[in-house]
Amino acid sequence: MIILSAAQTRELDQATIDEQHLPPAALMERAATAFAHWFCGRLGPEEAGEILVLCGPGNNGGDGLAIALLLHQGNYAVRVALLPAGKYSADWLHARRHLPAAVPVAEITEGQLPEIPPATVVLDALFGTGLSRPLAGLPAALVAHLARAGGRVIAVDIPSGLFADAPQPADSAVVRARHTVSFGLPKLAFLLPQNADFVGEWHIEDIGLSTRFIAGAATYWHYTDARAVARALPARPKFSHKGTFGHALLLAGSRGKMGAAVLAAGACLRGGVGLLTAQIPSLGYDIFQISQPEAMCRPDPQADYLSELPDLQPYQAVGIGPGLGQHAASLAVLQQLLREAVASQTRPEPLPLIIDADALNLLGQHRELLALLPENTVLTPHPREFERLTEPARDDYHRLELLRDFAQTHRCLVVLKGAYTCLATPTGDLHFNSTGNPGMATGGSGDVLTGMLLALRAHAQLPAFEAVRLGVYAHGLAGDLAAAATGQAGLVAGDIVRHIGPALREHEQNVYPEIPFWPVRTNRSHGPK
Repeated sequence: MIILSAAQTRELDQATIDEQHLPPAALMERAATAFAHWFCGRLGPEEAGEILVLCGPGNNGGDGLAIALLLHQGNYAVRVALLPAGKYSADWLHARRHLPAAVPVAEITEGQLPEIPPATVVLDALFGTGLSRPLAGLPAALVAHLARAGGRVIAVDIPSGLFADAPQPADSAVVRARHTVSFGLPKLAFLLPQNADFVGEWHIEDIGLSTRFIAGAATYWHYTDARAVARALPARPKFSHKGTFGHALLLAGSRGKMGAAVLAAGACLRGGVGLLTAQIPSLGYDIFQISQPEAMCRPDPQADYLSELPDLQPYQAVGIGPGLGQHAASLAVLQQLLREAVASQTRPEPLPLIIDADALNLLGQHRELLALLPENTVLTPHPREFERLTEPARDDYHRLELLRDFAQTHRCLVVLKGAYTCLATPTGDLHFNSTGNPGMATGGSGDVLTGMLLALRAHAQLPAFEAVRLGVYAHGLAGDLAAAATGQAGLVAGDIVRHIGPALREHEQNVYPEIPFWPVRTNRSHGPK
C-alpha cells in the first residue's frame, strides 16, 4: 500500500471522479457512508448519546454534514455546529441543502461556542488534508474549547489542524482525537510519534478510489500490510536439507549480556535458518549450549567479550551486535568483518550483514567505518542509536529525511525501530510496518528481530529487500500473536520467539498451489474393465 502527499490525495479524488464518471458530491456521499458504517458498527444510538458534528466550510465539512444526515436517519441524536465563511465548497452546499430541519444547526461565533457536555461524541469535520496553514482566530479558539470540554472526539479523515505530510509549527492548534477514520489510504502524519496524541487510533475505510491512479502514483512512502508480504516466504522443496536454507553466523554476547545472544539465536533458528553457528565469549558457553541446543557454538578465546573473527567462508549471512559490548577488541572484530564481507574472487556478492545494538554504537563512535559497509547491509537502530550514526533530528519528519539520505548514501537497508518500524532502502523508499504492539517495548525484542533477519538473509532465494520487509512484518506479527496469548503487559521477548513459526506460516508459499488433489474413486463399476 502506498502513502500519498496531501496534493496527491486531492489528485486521487479528482481522478476517481473523472474515471468513474461520478456525479457531483458522489465521493463525499461514499465517504459519509463509509464513516457512518464504521461508527454504527461500534456505537448504537443509546451508547452514543448526543452527537455533535463540527463542520468547516470545505469538503471535509461537507463530509460532516452528510454524516449527520445518515446518523439522523439511523435514529441517532445529532446536532451540527458550523464555522462561518465567506465561501463554501460545492460539496458543502450540496450536503447542507439535503440536511433536514429536524437536525439542529447552529453557527459558531466567538461569543457563542457550542456547548459540549463531557459525555458528548464530537465528530471533527472542520478541516481536511487541504489545510495549508496553522489554525488561527475562531477555528483555533474552537479547538481550544473542544480540548477543555473533554468530549469523545472522532476525526473525519484527519484531525483538524494536522498537516498530512509536514510538521506543524510549535504550539499549533490541532484537534486531539480518540479515533481518526480516514478514507482509502493512510496519511504519513498517522505514522509518526509526534502526532500520536492528535490522531489516536486510526482506521482506514475503502471508498472505491481509483486503482489506476494509485498504481501509477510516484511516491517513496509505503505501508507494509499483509498483502505486501503474502506468500513472500518461498516453499520448502521436498528434497531440501539443512544446507538448503543457509548457514548463518551470529557474533554476540558479553559478560552480563548473554541473554541477548540466546534470544537472537533462538529467533534465527525459528526464522528457518538451516544451520546456525554462534561465536560468543567463553563464559557463556554452557548457558548457550543448554538454551539453544540446535545451534553450534564457537567459544571465543576471551571469557568476557569477543576478540576474534572466524573464517567467513562457510557462512551465507552474519549478524553482529546483540549484547556485544563495546570493548576495543570487539571493535576490531567489527572492523575486520566489514573489510572481509565485501565481494571477492571467491564471493561474487558481498556477504549479507545484519548490524544491531552495540555494533551500531561502535559505528556511531567510529563513523569512518560507515564507508566500509557492504552494499545491502542491514542496520537495525532504534531512534537514539540512529542519532549516533547521523545527528539529532529536529522532529519526526526531519528524522525521515535523515533516514532516507543515510540509506541512499551508504547503499544499505536501515530498519528504524518504532511503533511503525520504518525500513529505508538504498533506492530512497521508506516502508512503514503495520504489525506490532506496545507490549513489544521490552528488553530483547530487538535481539529477536536481528535473529529473524539473519535467518532470512541467509536464505538464498530471498533478495535483500524482500527478506528484510518480511522479517520486520513477521516480527511484529509474532509480537501480536504473543500479546494475544499473554497480554501486552506480560509479554517478554521470549514470547515473540515462540510465535515466530506461526507468524511465518501465514506467509509460506504452497509447494504445489496450482495442482488439486485427484478425486478418489469409490465406485469400481466406473473403473477400467
